[in-house]
Amino acid sequence: MERTTLDLWVGIFVAAGMAAILVLALKVGNFSLNGSSTYPVYAYFDNIGGLKPRAPIKSAGVVVGRVAAIAFDQKQYKARVTLNIDKQYQFSKDSTASILTSGLLGEQYIGIDTGADDQMLKAGDTITLTQSAIVLEKLIGQFIFNKAGSGNHQ
Repeated sequence: MERTTLDLWVGIFVAAGMAAILVLALKVGNFSLNGSSTYPVYAYFDNIGGLKPRAPIKSAGVVVGRVAAIAFDQKQYKARVTLNIDKQYQFSKDSTASILTSGLLGEQYIGIDTGADDQMLKAGDTITLTQSAIVLEKLIGQFIFNKAGSGNHQ
């Protein structure tokens, strides 16, 4: 009888450990089990840098959604980003979307700054005011080119 009780407690401990690992894996992978409803909004960017699907969408530092998909639009020659925003958050039609970086070498995310329009974004709308990712290599190249071009030529 004592052996089966010990086996039962070991089994419970192992099952609890596996459940904890599953929850941790879902948190690290940015997955959600709460089933919150979202609405899709689109934004076009010239350059998305290192933005990836499931990247956070933040407004005032608060995560308000996730990037659902990234595709190349062959008509506009831009990246089309599908943003899934939680329904509890509403943004005006003249909101701006920017690709930002968390820290110096951190992950990239989309920041939304709301505008002053009375009409709100609805499912399927497009954010027209966007700012692409800042590519460090281009900035360094421009800096070097400007320094070389501004030298004294006598």
